[in-house]
Amino acid sequence: MLPVHKLLQGKMDRTVWSVTPGHMVIEALQLMAEQNIGSVLVMDGERLAGIFSERDYARKGIIEGRKAKSTPVTEVMTANVFTVSLDMTIEDCMNLFSSKRVRHLPVVQEGKVVGLLSIGDIVNAIIQEQTSHIQFLEQYITGR
Repeated sequence: MLPVHKLLQGKMDRTVWSVTPGHMVIEALQLMAEQNIGSVLVMDGERLAGIFSERDYARKGIIEGRKAKSTPVTEVMTANVFTVSLDMTIEDCMNLFSSKRVRHLPVVQEGKVVGLLSIGDIVNAIIQEQTSHIQFLEQYITGR
C-alpha cells in the first residue's frame, strides 16, 4: 500500500488552510467557502489545537443556536484530532476514517503539521493504484 508521504507528494494542492483559536466561526466558514474545502485546521502557532468542519458547525453551532458571527471557532471545533504520520499507509488512513468516523486527517511529523488528507484523497489514491494494477495485468495477459 502507498505510504502517506508518497500520497502527499502527489497531491496537486498541498496547501493546509487554517485559522487561529481567536477566529470567529463566520471567518472559518468564509475561508472554507472561498477555498471550496470542508474543513480547516485550528492552529495555535505551530501547535494543532483542533479541526473545524462543516459538520462541527451543523452539529455544535446551528443546532445549538450559536451564531457564526459571535462564536469563537474553539467552541465548536473538534479538539481531539486524529492524526497520521508520514510512514503510515493509505490503508491505515482508511481504517481511521472508518473506525473514527472522520473525513480529514492532519499529517504530523515531529509535532508539526506537514499536510492534510481527506477521505477523497485516499479514495482517489486507491482508484489510481487499482487502475495501475489492472493495466499491468492486462499488459501481462496480452503480452504487450
